[in-house]
Amino acid sequence: MSKNENSNRAKYAALRSYSIEYGYVAKKRSLIEDAKFEHNVLHAQASIEKFDNDHEDDKDLIHKLMISLDNQIDGIKILVDKLKNSECFLDHIESRPTKKKRSSTYELYLEIKAKNKNFAYLVDKLKESSFLSNVLVLDDEIKFEENIWIPFNIWELDNCTHLNIKYEPDIDSRHPGFSDMEYRKRRQEIADIAFSFKHGDRIPVVEYTNDELKTWNLIYTELMELYPTHACKEHIEAIKNLEKHGLYGPNIIPQLEDVSNFLKKRSGFQLRPVAGLLSSRDFLASLAFRVFQCTQYIRHCSSPLHSPEPDCVHELLGHVPLLSNPKFAEFSQVIGLCSLGASDEDIIKLSTLYWFTIEFGLCQEGKQIRAYGAGLLSAFGELKHSLSGVPQLKNFEPFSASIQEYQDEDYQPLYFIASSFEDVKQKVKQFSKSIQRPYKLKYDPYTQSLKVIDKTFIITEIKKEINDGFDEILETIDNLSIL
Repeated sequence: MSKNENSNRAKYAALRSYSIEYGYVAKKRSLIEDAKFEHNVLHAQASIEKFDNDHEDDKDLIHKLMISLDNQIDGIKILVDKLKNSECFLDHIESRPTKKKRSSTYELYLEIKAKNKNFAYLVDKLKESSFLSNVLVLDDEIKFEENIWIPFNIWELDNCTHLNIKYEPDIDSRHPGFSDMEYRKRRQEIADIAFSFKHGDRIPVVEYTNDELKTWNLIYTELMELYPTHACKEHIEAIKNLEKHGLYGPNIIPQLEDVSNFLKKRSGFQLRPVAGLLSSRDFLASLAFRVFQCTQYIRHCSSPLHSPEPDCVHELLGHVPLLSNPKFAEFSQVIGLCSLGASDEDIIKLSTLYWFTIEFGLCQEGKQIRAYGAGLLSAFGELKHSLSGVPQLKNFEPFSASIQEYQDEDYQPLYFIASSFEDVKQKVKQFSKSIQRPYKLKYDPYTQSLKVIDKTFIITEIKKEINDGFDEILETIDNLSIL
């Protein structure tokens, strides 16, 4: 499937946060909510008549817009100004570099609360601006036939940059760094690294400040005290190995390039920098190629114990250590491969599986229960809660876990226990057979690309395997004869 076949696909990310530990009740969203939200927006189609329907003019309604712009900062400033003048209120905003071949470089998805007449006035004013183009009103009641684009090789992950900017410190007034202009400038500097990164580039070094190092030190020290009694043995061993190689420690924030090289040697996984929250499809698709999209910024120093968004603390302490474990890495890739070409409904199920395994999973170690989920291993409050005896524990079963209700405003009331990484991987593979896709795919680790499996492919592969196996048998017999 070519990228052009998917040129009309309107993909927009949902709210997602990997930390649910302290406060920010309205902002504790997950990969699951990301998938649900994307499902709703994907079925939207341009319809300028939407706001001219039979709704009463005096009611505030939620209207949806898609706008293309050449300059993200100037465009947003103009948008804010137009919103004020038209008495419209911005309820949600998302942004990403455009994937379409046109002069505009950014796309915005907006949810605006306003009366019909005010919204109509706003649309007219936005169309008059030279900084904004292709202003479309979205009608999510009209569906169109999906033609889902997927990356077919690791280089095409450069197109998986679909971001949600809802929690950016310069957008959300409740963000801990909203009033700190130096922090906002710092975040933009680090985000620019991700925006300019292409596969094959060396990940630039970030020189962390004293405040950032103090934040890391506080969190690192607290978690290291809990790991011996709460973390799975694979995670503890991985942390020790990372420390042994001088990559991890309480006084250094790991550099992504160094950590990525470490992972490549042990599991074949690698890191690439990301500027913020990714859509569920883009995030899961990256896992299919053994790529983990990782932030480089760290939470604001005034709020070290929680973050309304994923940061390098969550990802480097929660995700990365276990990605160096070959069995866990293979399990992560399986979920990614399952997502390719899946329907929106199945993406929601896979996101839920991801939530109850890679983010908040527990595992059996002899007679003990230990944590392997990154959301637990990077948040000591919920890490303690998960093994406190308070929440309900169930043995992992993917068909029930994929539809299990989850908690995004407090600690989880229920966790799933895996008997081993191999067991959960095999169960997810079995679950993947229930996912309907227009084609079957096979990952080629030599070329880091995907191949569509058809009858010709199967026959060719079987013939090759038989010939290779026969040659190995003959070689073994010859060696035994020599002995």
